[in-house]
Amino acid sequence: MGVVVDSEELLGSNAPPQGGSFRFYLDGQRWEWSDPVARMHGYRPGEITPTTELLLSHKHPDDHAQVAALFDRMIHAAEPFSSKHRIIDTERRIHHVIVVGDRMLDEDGQVIGTSGYYIDVTETLETDLREFNAAITEAVAALEQSRAVIEQAKGALMLVYGISSERAFGILTWRSQETNTKLHTLAERFVAALAAEATLPESFRARFDHLLLTAHELPGTPAGAQD
Repeated sequence: MGVVVDSEELLGSNAPPQGGSFRFYLDGQRWEWSDPVARMHGYRPGEITPTTELLLSHKHPDDHAQVAALFDRMIHAAEPFSSKHRIIDTERRIHHVIVVGDRMLDEDGQVIGTSGYYIDVTETLETDLREFNAAITEAVAALEQSRAVIEQAKGALMLVYGISSERAFGILTWRSQETNTKLHTLAERFVAALAAEATLPESFRARFDHLLLTAHELPGTPAGAQD
């Protein structure tokens, strides 16, 4: 669907810093861009007049063909479009942008070009990436902590029962399944209970067996579904 151009609306100075507008006229294939779009490409307002060649020269090499084809359809068929691609400014910084355009009509309803806007989503993407990396780091730390306490519980079983690592892990898994307790929760409670014990050597084995069989009932993190 076409739109009637409102110059103040499209190229006004109130455009947000992360976005701005543009217009392309079929007559003379002239471009106009708002100050934020100029800055997005690394130019001062009014420093340079945009052209198709200039705009394409700022597209990321991996996105150049895609955008060139889009411009060709815009120029020759006046098709509405939307695109998410990268541009490289004059300082060689990469910007991730969303560009949306629609047919521009005159007062008689004739197509005279395309108008639209740029939105720079670089900061949003970088923030999302930082948050994702932080979440991954936190998850890895939690996993390592969980593995550490499971290894401690396995070590205790290996020492007291004289069994292999695989057999010790099998016992912990069995108790986890039998009691519907997460494996790391069971191991954590078992290790904590062992550390708190001050039992004489001759009775330690019996106490050890008791702790293994009742660890899921000990106070601590609420039990949930098993690992």
